[in-house]
Amino acid sequence: MPRFAANLSMLFTEVPFPERFAKAAEAGFAGVEFLFPYAWPKEMLSSALKDNGLTQVLFNLPPGDWDAGERGIACLPDRIDEFRAGVDRAIEYARALGCTRLNCLAGLNTVDLDKEIAWQTLVANVAWAADKLAGEGITLCLEAINSRLDMPGFFLDTSGKVIALIEEASAGNLRLQYDIYHMQIMQGDLIRTMECLMPWIGHIQFADNPGRHEPGTGEINFSNVFSALDKMDYDGWVSAEYRPSGTTADSLSWMRA
Repeated sequence: MPRFAANLSMLFTEVPFPERFAKAAEAGFAGVEFLFPYAWPKEMLSSALKDNGLTQVLFNLPPGDWDAGERGIACLPDRIDEFRAGVDRAIEYARALGCTRLNCLAGLNTVDLDKEIAWQTLVANVAWAADKLAGEGITLCLEAINSRLDMPGFFLDTSGKVIALIEEASAGNLRLQYDIYHMQIMQGDLIRTMECLMPWIGHIQFADNPGRHEPGTGEINFSNVFSALDKMDYDGWVSAEYRPSGTTADSLSWMRA
């Protein structure tokens, strides 16, 4: 059975964020992730993890102005200094939380953005960040997000683009963050795709499709998917990053099964 983690940005939202750690532990999760830690003191997050016996498995680098619609700045040539400062900030949190995996959101492919310059900016930023994080023993993940529904214009919207980026940036601590929900929308053929990509996969997230709700609400056969991951000897974390269709507790029948 995979090692399951709970995404606290989406699960247990019935209670304030600091209380979600205890809820995750009570539900049987051994690890947690969330989108961003930066709104909370490092000390508070560290205590919440220790008090509940949880592992912080991943969080994202600063994404720019999320509330204004930005979804990462790594591909933006006029934001390089801000991106690098964000890496330094993420390292501070990763040290405090004992987190050994960070995710980089590439950003949006805007109309006025020169695509080749954006790609070269992304490659250079990722290579720089990977080198910086290697000294901390941290793996940098790169996520493909569907550009059809959730993030129109997202710069990296297929696994193939992420693999091309990893190969061009050429750093040993770069990995693909494979999101089952996003890749079902963009590519499908999930099990065979993950088998092919397994040498590059460093983290997995999931939600059912359509709806981005818990397993059993859509078209994906998660029993087969999770069994296949065991057969592939995947030993990383598999994070529940879905929006519960009801309460979080009621959405966990897949885990109890």
